[in-house]
Amino acid sequence: MSSAPDNLQYTKEHEWVSVDGDIYTMGITDYAQGALGDIVYVQLPKVGENLTAEKVCGEVESTKSVSEIFAPVTGVVTAINESLSNTPESINSDPYGNGWLVKIQVSATPTDLLSAEQYGLLTA
Repeated sequence: MSSAPDNLQYTKEHEWVSVDGDIYTMGITDYAQGALGDIVYVQLPKVGENLTAEKVCGEVESTKSVSEIFAPVTGVVTAINESLSNTPESINSDPYGNGWLVKIQVSATPTDLLSAEQYGLLTA
């Protein structure tokens, strides 16, 4: 069973977010990276791009498949994890740390994110 840190919030599409004021850092969950297998490429949105919650904003390619990344919140991309272009496998080894994907300045507080407990029930 994968871990879901209690201090994060989650989506049904297996993304996580950490909240710092109106900046939300997002990534894919341990469950998602485990299902994907060895990640070899990540396509991320550009800084300044507007994202809409639950819409595709990028993709993760593994040795097994390609999976879409869905925006967990609506807002503007303020930063992307540039290191993933050289080391996409850091998503596998540290999905909640060095494997983060993008930082988003939210335009509206999301109301449909899941707690770690709720997400755990989804992946059980």
